[in-house]
Amino acid sequence: MPKSRGRRKEPFTPPPAPVNPASQTSPVWLVPVMLACFLLGLVWLVVFYIAGQDVPGMSSLQNYNLLVGFALILVGFVLATRWK
Repeated sequence: MPKSRGRRKEPFTPPPAPVNPASQTSPVWLVPVMLACFLLGLVWLVVFYIAGQDVPGMSSLQNYNLLVGFALILVGFVLATRWK
């Protein structure tokens, strides 16, 4: 039985689309807002645990302060995934 011949040339693959360098950068506001959310969430939780009953707004929220603090930290993590 005769031996079959292999492909002589590679299949065509189109070149990758050019990437716009301006689309590769993060918005200017992203990093400051991300860091502010991280720090504000952390400070919110620390103040709640240390002096939560003495702060007028926090005492009315009771344990929802944990939700507020962790929500701010979560927003910081979501913004961190957008950072390039």
